[in-house]
Amino acid sequence: MKRITMSGPESYDLVVMGSGSAGLMAALTAASEGLSVLILEKADKIGGTTAWSGGAIWAPANHLAAAAGIEDSAEEACAYLLATAPEDQAVSDAARLAAFGTNAGPALALIEARTPLRFELLPDSDLFPEAPGAKAYGRMVTPRLLRRRVLEAGHRRRLRRFKLPLLFTFSEIAQCDPMTGPVRRQLRFLPRAVKRLLSGERGMGAALVIGLLRGCLDAGCHVLTGARVTGLEQDEKGRVTAALAERQGRPVRFAAFYGVVIASGGFEWDRDLVARHFPGPLDSPASPPTNEGDGLRIAVRAGAALARMDQANFNSAIPGVLDGRPQALGWFYHSAANAVIVNPQGRRFCDEHDHNLGLFLDRRGADGLPTDLPAWFITDQRFLSRNLIARFFARNAQGWITRAPDLASLAVRIGLDPGVLPQTVQEFNEAFAHNQPDTFGRIRREAIETPPFVALPFNRTLISTKGGPMTDIQARVLRADGSVIDGLYCAGVAMANPLGTKAVSSGTTLGPNLTWGYIAGRDAARRKRQGAEPSGT
Repeated sequence: MKRITMSGPESYDLVVMGSGSAGLMAALTAASEGLSVLILEKADKIGGTTAWSGGAIWAPANHLAAAAGIEDSAEEACAYLLATAPEDQAVSDAARLAAFGTNAGPALALIEARTPLRFELLPDSDLFPEAPGAKAYGRMVTPRLLRRRVLEAGHRRRLRRFKLPLLFTFSEIAQCDPMTGPVRRQLRFLPRAVKRLLSGERGMGAALVIGLLRGCLDAGCHVLTGARVTGLEQDEKGRVTAALAERQGRPVRFAAFYGVVIASGGFEWDRDLVARHFPGPLDSPASPPTNEGDGLRIAVRAGAALARMDQANFNSAIPGVLDGRPQALGWFYHSAANAVIVNPQGRRFCDEHDHNLGLFLDRRGADGLPTDLPAWFITDQRFLSRNLIARFFARNAQGWITRAPDLASLAVRIGLDPGVLPQTVQEFNEAFAHNQPDTFGRIRREAIETPPFVALPFNRTLISTKGGPMTDIQARVLRADGSVIDGLYCAGVAMANPLGTKAVSSGTTLGPNLTWGYIAGRDAARRKRQGAEPSGT
């Protein structure tokens, strides 16, 4: 691409591509160490998928746990990560898993030191308590409520908003379920919700973005929205010297003296990439439509090797529409007590409450196709009576809900065996009646027995893909031969993430996102501190 000479504000120590948790954290870290930083956001709103998230963060060996008297260490975190990783990743990603375990705690401490964000510990334990290094408490944190007015009005208007205001903390959602619990409980939370709506208090991912953005602005970062990065400039040695972008219909060059960080999210809105790496039935993604894999393609043109392209964060979701396009609303409705998930044979194939449900949904056969899809969520009328949000958004999703007076009729309507589905539900109900664990060890149940019976399609909803450019322990992008592309970093779900589809706890998307942004920002600062030759001049 033709070089466009710029000067003044078009030159920075570090240019960051993306304004989600990884991008904002990279910017905050670098700026806190004195670097001039520019954040380029393709969308006209700031926050990426993070702004729509639950805000749960897995951060082992953090300062909050230490203050509470909980013993933890980076060494124990690394042991746990290695013990629970898929076998191939435990070998190939050992160093990167160790880098995450070592830096997660310091990253969280930096946020509290440099932003108005304050975190609280959650009572959640690690998902694999029998594994070496596991902890029953102290590694899960979430932001406390934060008011939008900590930002100036102009920045508030640029925040990406969820379809519903995130008025509760992750703790409230986890403990009391004010959004999808019984209507009586939802009404109890109504005064609290109204108060927060009026005061501008926000929780979960919204609070995280508000606080990180405030910290970045206070540290001197510049933010440009509506700026789509189209390529990188490299010198004769392959070193990245600038980010090339389009803004307001014209090309712009931003010199990057000490690096460019790709933190642009996943590729779940690129149909060709998704079809290649996630064949089989898929529901609409539950992330911003701007997550089209721009960073991945830019890195490849710069010489990057790709990996982990079949890894992703899956979730249950409610279908919706945003700006005239299908747009799913990520929501954990599959934890309902009176529901099961069945495969095309009408049989259950997993514990519906398993935190790693995505692994089961994406389980593939020798032909590379999912073995248990298309799947169906089977429940009864009580589920809809309790879930006002699901019913509200379903109004615009014609055909999403299938009802029938009995299970055999329901099976026929969704193309399942009318003899098998009733038997599956009967086995589930009998285990509940005898207070026994079911076939998959699930305890929390209610009988599925109140007509009309209900079926919802339950295929893979991509919250974020987790494949992309391969990186080293400093978040530097690598070529296929293992050499470093000087001046190019990648963080968050844009990278070949060492924590992929398999979760070791809740929060193993945001935790790594923040940590790898921190690692990238620190390494760029190290380069400047040690007097590395600046590029992009």
